[in-house]
Amino acid sequence: MRPTKGIGFEIKVLSHLIKRCINDHVIKTRVKGLTGLQGIIIRYIFVHSQTRDVYQRDLENEFNIRRSSVTGVLQLMERNGLITREHAEHDARLKKLKLTPKAIKIHKIITQAIIEVEKKLRKDLSEDEINSFYTTLNKIKKNLEK
Repeated sequence: MRPTKGIGFEIKVLSHLIKRCINDHVIKTRVKGLTGLQGIIIRYIFVHSQTRDVYQRDLENEFNIRRSSVTGVLQLMERNGLITREHAEHDARLKKLKLTPKAIKIHKIITQAIIEVEKKLRKDLSEDEINSFYTTLNKIKKNLEK
C-alpha cells in the first residue's frame, strides 16, 4: 500500500513555490538586492502604518522572528534607505518604523507582484474550486488551532 501524501508537506512545497515565484520572477527582476523578508516587512509596515504606529516588536510577534534577527534586517534596511526609525512620543525606548519614499515605490512593485502571482494561482480554477479550497484550508487551520 502506497503511503498517502502529507498535507503539511504539500502546503510547505506550495509555500516555497509561491515565494520563489514572487522573489525570483517578479521582485528580483525589478528591485535588485531586496530580500523576500525585506519585501514582507515593507508590505507589513505599509499596511499597518495606515492605522497605527509600527514597532520592531510588532514584526517579531507577527513573523515569529527573534529580536536579534529583526534588528539585523532593520539595520540593513535603514542603511539601504528603506526605513527610518523615530522615537515614539509615549516611550523614548521604542522606535516607530517609517517607510522612506524609496520603500513606498518598492511597495507598489511588491503589490503588483502579489497580484500577478495570485492570477497565476487562480489560473484554470473555477469559482467552486476556489471556494472548496478555502473551505478545506479553513478546516485545516481550525484543526491546528484546537
